[in-house]
Amino acid sequence: QVQLVESGGGLVQAGGSLRLSCSASGSGINIDDMAWYRQVPGKQREFVASISRTGNTQYAESVAGRFTISRSNFRDTIYLRSSSLKPEDTAVYYCKADVGARYVYWGQGTQVTVSA
Repeated sequence: QVQLVESGGGLVQAGGSLRLSCSASGSGINIDDMAWYRQVPGKQREFVASISRTGNTQYAESVAGRFTISRSNFRDTIYLRSSSLKPEDTAVYYCKADVGARYVYWGQGTQVTVSA
């Protein structure tokens, strides 16, 4: 069992920056890929960025060049540094962790609100 706890969300003005964190806990579990997703009310959850255990990253086109995902394998923690934020980045941001090919875990989400 893996528990994911996100933090770092909040209210920021357009053009500003935030850093989200997601810490995983669970003894003796090797976490593979980790990722950030986001969701606004009435829409499907969408992919934002992912990072493998070896540091390979992928980004959604909408955030490429503005967001940076990083990872501390020692702490089983990932971060999302978001800059040049836009009102359309407003969403609940969720952390996701893959364990092997079968298990997927989600955090409870953290709200990011970008004011115009």
